[in-house]
Order: sequence, then structure tokens, then C-alpha cells
Amino acid sequence: MSGIPKRSVRGKVFGFLAVACLAVWFPMQQACSQAGNLPELSEQSKQCLECHRAQSVALYQMWGESKHYRANVGCFECHTADEGDPDAYDHFGQTIAIIVSPKDCARCHAKEVEEFVGSHHAKAGRILGSLDNVLAEIVEGNTSFVTPGFPEGNAASAVNGCWQCHGSQVKVLEDGELDPATWPNTGIGRINPDGSEGSCTACHSRHSFSAAQARHPDNCGKCHMGPDHPQIEIYNESKHGIKFRANIDKMNLDSPKWIVGEDYWTAPTCATCHMSATKNQPVSHDIGLRISWNNRPVLSIRPELADAKMNLPGKDVPWQVRRENMKDVCVSCHAQSWVDNFYTQYDGLIDLYNDKYAKPGKALYAAAGPLLKPVKFSNKIDWTWFELWHHEGRRARHGASMMGPDYTHWHGTYDLAKHFYTKFLPELEELVEKNIGSSDAKKAKAARELKEKIEETLETKNHRWYINKMDPAEKARRAKAAEEFKARYKD
Repeated sequence: MSGIPKRSVRGKVFGFLAVACLAVWFPMQQACSQAGNLPELSEQSKQCLECHRAQSVALYQMWGESKHYRANVGCFECHTADEGDPDAYDHFGQTIAIIVSPKDCARCHAKEVEEFVGSHHAKAGRILGSLDNVLAEIVEGNTSFVTPGFPEGNAASAVNGCWQCHGSQVKVLEDGELDPATWPNTGIGRINPDGSEGSCTACHSRHSFSAAQARHPDNCGKCHMGPDHPQIEIYNESKHGIKFRANIDKMNLDSPKWIVGEDYWTAPTCATCHMSATKNQPVSHDIGLRISWNNRPVLSIRPELADAKMNLPGKDVPWQVRRENMKDVCVSCHAQSWVDNFYTQYDGLIDLYNDKYAKPGKALYAAAGPLLKPVKFSNKIDWTWFELWHHEGRRARHGASMMGPDYTHWHGTYDLAKHFYTKFLPELEELVEKNIGSSDAKKAKAARELKEKIEETLETKNHRWYINKMDPAEKARRAKAAEEFKARYKD
């Protein structure tokens, strides 16, 4: 039986394959293109299994319970490589590669890979040049982790932290080995030796490649957790998460089609809302096509704007369409009015965050720039502002998006308000006081301008309470509401 070339676009057949095997090649290629079954397990894979069933027992068992096994897709079909591939090597007479990239998976799963490659997940490795990675590599780390691919050293904090979720750029050394700083790595935005971006095994773990596992919330929780994006914690707090844990035996996670409302109905998972099929929508591996706010940046923006920056296909999909896609999921369990009102509440929280904290905070931080040391995170206020939007602001926004009230409030808007008024503003005022009388005319001017910006911000409706200038009519309304509350609940 013929092997499948690693890069199917080349249509190249290895020279060592017997001519007699070619008769199986074309039906096999057709079957793969439809993610269907192959007629039989190839001789090459049988040879692989002779060793691996003894030397890699757990791996062999995982493969044996997979759909790949039942479809006669074995080791060779996934790991086969062209001799000229950067990570190819000779393994007992077969040319293979350790890494199975999205290009490889696309031989049989073309639609899924096309959707995934067009998503933000596949681009997660681009964080390697972001402010987050500056933190991990320089502020948190050092250059003492030396490997052949990084002779000048790298930061173990980034290698073991950021890269394991976002993905590393896998480096192939001169002897064909993979640099230990970059492998093992299944980060979802991994940059592969063949130039492709992404890792299917980030969600479909080797070698069982279980759809049921990918549908489980804990699968997403490996990366979507923690102080800056606690989606798994929010989900667990929400009624959705509570119902999932109480009814996991009813979730039918192994169902081939897994349509909400037909194959399960007790609770949604992350996959239900962001990827999986409904009565009206097919499965999608672009996890952004049901999201109507991008809550990652300082200011929440519409997702098509973020997609346009990366020239992703989603740039042509308006947020209104994406919202209708998500509402289609919601109405599988909820009434239309319930869904519409939820989005009214969610939009209200985004408006609050953007208008009260993000826009003025961003402007104030920019105004403080000339008064700061030039190196990022060498100033106390750099940390304060970063955590305001990157941690607390995201928690509030994500909490509202997933109906996690504690994360919206106590871990979100409460922390935002507390630190905006007790850290951020005082630190800005300290910069003004320190520099307004400076002999450096530029610094003195910047301090005056910052002072004016602070005063302008505090005079706005959102912040007047802080300087005891709340509108009298609003103050009266609040006092009346407080009295009514006391009267309603008095003994």
C-alpha cells in the first residue's frame, strides 16, 4: 500500500514504494479527502506497530481506541514525510517526521483545518512578540536556559509558561533533532517546521484524538484560566457549568454529530457555544464566528476589526452575524426574549468598562508617558495599568459574557474600581507633584498636561462622585431608593 506524501499539494510518491502499491493510492487519497475509512492498514503502519505496541504501550492503546484505528489510519499515514522536509528523518527505512502539523491533518480533514487556520487559535503563537512575552522573557525570566537552538540563552519562564499554551516556533537542529526549548510543545498556535501555524493536538490529544475530550470544558481550561482570562473558572461558577457537572453522564459526549437539543440538552460546554453543531449550523473550527465582542484588548472591540489586523477570513463577517450565530445556539435552550435581554445586559457591562475605565485610563496612561522611565514595567504605574485592563478588566468582561456574576463583580468591576481610585489615580497625581516644578521644561509641561487630564476625567459623570460633585438630582434619587429599600425590608 502506498504512503501518503506529507505535503499533498506536491502529489509526490516515495521512490521506495513498490509499483504494485499504486493501485491502492487513488482510492485511499479519495477516502482520506472525505475523512473516511481506508481499505486496510498499510504495511508501513503494521511495521511501526511491531515495535510501538511493545515500546509505547499506552500510545498503542490510545490509538487502538481511536476512530483512526477503526478507519485503518495508522502511524505512517500521519507521520510520513518527504525527504526534503525540514524535520524529516530516516526511521528504520521510512522517512517520517515527529510533528504532525495541520498541513498533515488536512490531507483527510481539509475543511476543519481550513477553518482552524483562519481562526485566532492558529495565530496564538504570534504572542511571542507581544507585551505579555516581554514580561515572561525579560521581567520574569533571564537568559540562563541555553539550548542548541538558543546558544545565547532563553527564558525558562516563557518556554514552560507562555509557549505551552500559545505555541513555540519549533526549531530543527542540524542533526535533525528538535530543539528542547521548543519541543515538546502542543501550544495551539505552534509554528511548525513546515511553516504552518497551529496544533490540532492542542485540543485533540494524541493518540486517541477524542472528540469527546475536545468537547469537555476541562480541555479548554488548560489555557483559558487564571487571573487574566479565567473562562474555566467563570464557566464552573455559572449555571451552565453547574448543570454540566451534575449531568455529565447525560451529555452524550461521544455522539458522532452531537447536536444541541437532539443529542444532549442538559447543559452546554465551551464547544457547544463556540464550535459545535446546532439544528441550523454545522460544526466550525473557527472559534471566533459566534463572538460579538473581542475582550482581549485594552478596549473591547468588534471581532471583525481584530480579524482584519491579521487578514483573517473573519474580517468579512460582521459582529451582527456572529451574534446571530451565537443566539442560534442559545435558543436551543432559552426563549428569544431571554437571549435578547442577556445581550442587553452584556453590552451594558462592555459599555461601562470601555467608558468608565478603558478610555480615560488609556488616555491618562499615555499622558503620563513623558514622565516615566522608558523601559516597560520599570515603573510602578506600568504594572497598575496593565493589571487594570489585562487582568481585572478582562475578568469583568469575560464574567459578563459567560454569566459568572462573582467574576463580573468581585473579581472584575470591584477590583477595577478599587485599583483605579486607590492606585492608578494616586500614582498619576504623584507623578504630577514630582514633576510639575521640574527644571526640565518638557517634564514640567507634561506634568501640567497630565494634571489637566486628571481634572478633566474627574469632572465627567462617571467620576464626579470621587471629588464629591455627584449631580444633586442623582444624589436625591439614590437617597430615596435607599429609604425605600429600608422600608421594604424592615422587620
